[in-house]
Amino acid sequence: MGKRLRLQRRGKGTPKYAATNHAKVEIRYNYFNDTQCLKGQVVKLYSDPIRTAPVAQILFENGSIDNVVACEGLKTGDRVVFGKDAEVKSGNVLFLNDIEPGKTIFNIEKNFGDGGKFVRATGQSATLMSKKEDVAIVKMPSGKIVNFPLNVRATVGIVAGSGRPNKPYVKAGNKFHAMKAKSKPYPRLRGVAMNAVDHPFGGLQHHVGHSKSTSRHAPSGRKVGAIGSKRTGRKKK
Repeated sequence: MGKRLRLQRRGKGTPKYAATNHAKVEIRYNYFNDTQCLKGQVVKLYSDPIRTAPVAQILFENGSIDNVVACEGLKTGDRVVFGKDAEVKSGNVLFLNDIEPGKTIFNIEKNFGDGGKFVRATGQSATLMSKKEDVAIVKMPSGKIVNFPLNVRATVGIVAGSGRPNKPYVKAGNKFHAMKAKSKPYPRLRGVAMNAVDHPFGGLQHHVGHSKSTSRHAPSGRKVGAIGSKRTGRKKK
């Protein structure tokens, strides 16, 4: 009798596949409304185990401390401004309504007060395309166009650490630990390299042998390959 598919084992939810959380701090914007202006200074830059981007610790004039995703070029001792009347420059946090179109932004809120949800990975940035009525039109790093309310906040600039993906892993151990931090099993064996009893793609021939398209309503043990695919193969020109 074959072993259970990895897909099934992950779904069972054992500790081996549980997501880890070694976050040092919560990353979010300090609360302020559209009439406030908070001035602060970067007191520390450090790495957070569960994030790819460095974290900047901001000490504000009122004594509060904020931890935010660091922007490219930010260093200890730099001064930043959050809120109304802030200059539109890298590191400052403003409402989308106060940022002119064409600027690059990151760490964008979905709803006011949630602290930032979008565009937080190293070297990433979105572009504020235009504003109309009560929405801001933003081009995301993926190229998708998304509408955001004008009363949400974002940081001007690009997320720090843009050269991170260019560094090779070199050793399998480095790759293993990087994947483990993201709760992704590594190394990952191809289905066609398995025995037929262990995977629907397995078998002596080392190729799938049948269509890889699978119904979205198939049982979990069969739900591998192109699940519910609208189309496969090359597009006709």
